[in-house]
Amino acid sequence: MSADRALLSEAGDDEAPATAGSTGFRALRGRPWAVTAVWVLGVICAFAANLQLARTRAVNSDGASNALQAWDMLHGNLLLHGWSLSDVSFYTTELPQYMLVEVVRGLNQDVVHVAAAMTYTLATLLAALLAKGDSTGRQALGRVLVAVGIMLAPQLASGMNILISSPDHIGTSVPVMVVWLILDHASRARPRWYVPVIAGALLGWAEVADMLVLYIGVVPLVAVCAIRVGQAVAVERKPLTSQWYDMALAAAALAGAAAAVLALHIIHAHGGFYMPAPAAQIARNGTTVVRNLGITGQGLLLLGGADFLGLRLTASTAFTMLHVVGVFLAAWGTGLAAWRFLRDRDLVAQLLVAGVVVNLAVYVLSTKANVVTQTREIAAVLPFSAALAGRLLGGRVLAGRLKAAKLAPLLLVVLLGYLAGLAHEISQPPVAAQNQQLTSWLVARHLHTGLSGYWESNVVTLTSGDRVQIRAVGVSGGRLAPSTLESKAQWYDPRRNTASFVVLFPGVAGYPGFTQERAVLATFGKPARTYYVGSYTVLVWNSNLLSKLR
Repeated sequence: MSADRALLSEAGDDEAPATAGSTGFRALRGRPWAVTAVWVLGVICAFAANLQLARTRAVNSDGASNALQAWDMLHGNLLLHGWSLSDVSFYTTELPQYMLVEVVRGLNQDVVHVAAAMTYTLATLLAALLAKGDSTGRQALGRVLVAVGIMLAPQLASGMNILISSPDHIGTSVPVMVVWLILDHASRARPRWYVPVIAGALLGWAEVADMLVLYIGVVPLVAVCAIRVGQAVAVERKPLTSQWYDMALAAAALAGAAAAVLALHIIHAHGGFYMPAPAAQIARNGTTVVRNLGITGQGLLLLGGADFLGLRLTASTAFTMLHVVGVFLAAWGTGLAAWRFLRDRDLVAQLLVAGVVVNLAVYVLSTKANVVTQTREIAAVLPFSAALAGRLLGGRVLAGRLKAAKLAPLLLVVLLGYLAGLAHEISQPPVAAQNQQLTSWLVARHLHTGLSGYWESNVVTLTSGDRVQIRAVGVSGGRLAPSTLESKAQWYDPRRNTASFVVLFPGVAGYPGFTQERAVLATFGKPARTYYVGSYTVLVWNSNLLSKLR
């Protein structure tokens, strides 16, 4: 029976006396089209809601940079020649997604919103499918509701910028969960040689985009398979050859990781994009680790939509605190999976809990966990733990211990609270992109090419539809120099391009501005004209400023 057909079919172990509800389940038995329609309708509704959520967040230069890279690829620069990226390329994941959106939508800020909504919808769908597993009937419904309920996390500003904004590590969880879903389905049939090949290839493909795949995908798969082989041989006295499938999965994961590293070297050797190595280091003392634990704890609340710390008690705070229930269920499911790890033969549950543990351990022991905004590094914990909670606890909601404990009605009330918070959030009006006032003014003044800081550059280029091009610069030796973050070398070539103005801006909370007026004047001399637009200062020259950049 397919996963779609099984969702609302009659339960086996959880069969109950005939009721109106169970009659409804039986009515759908033998009608896979109806179950498929339910899934499709759910995905469409989720995408529509996530799109409205995404539009309540201001597009910034992070998302704009990826949109410009995808636009360049769409116009023939497939290897991103001349581009310097961040330490996460998104080359094989979000950038192809952005290209598809731009084919339909063109180059504008809504590309970022549509892609963010697609990514989070996929993450929610995959978490629900992993939670469901091979269950049927009420058990399947309970599993899916628990997982989806926990994934209704980005609300009321808690976790929004990390989960449903510019490309981030939440998107990296999608290809990894696709691999786990393939392994889940493969585990119900006789082992096939091509399954490890597919798993290794997909993990390698995703690792080209984000090295986080190493911690949430490759290492967990290798470790889990090694443990399973060790148990089978040492404890169950099975021959080593009988464990060829698990050994093949581990080998394929390692081969995929090696292939990803090789692919990045080949791309760079052929003039493709440059991507610096991640800057994180291992924490050197216990004090740092203790501080990291506190930040990680708050980050987990943030991911679950329950970051109420420091908030005044208001109606919205009450909705935020309601998400503590989801965080508790996610922690419960993950803890239960960890407790059962050595005696559990459920490969997917083992992989999910291993991914959570490895991701959290690496984060806590590194210098990345210095501020709560770095919670993006552990974003995959949310869908992984949601899938675990649904898979291990969901069947009890409608037909097991939780029902007997009268907790099922309480959880349904909590779910309704989440939906109410979601309804409130998507009713909010869309917000303008960052620096929209500057963009509109430059377009109206026909000032087309200029320079500024990172947060004032690519976002203006995107939101103006490339009618205004602002290139990012930094300061070196008291003078301006081209930026090497999310930029293209050809932009600064005076033989190909021009720049006639510089924008100074003090910045806003969380986004530093560009205030290097002394370095600007030392590089270009006195401007011909100066304009003041709100908090922006626009300095204009009658020459090509690129010729004076280092």
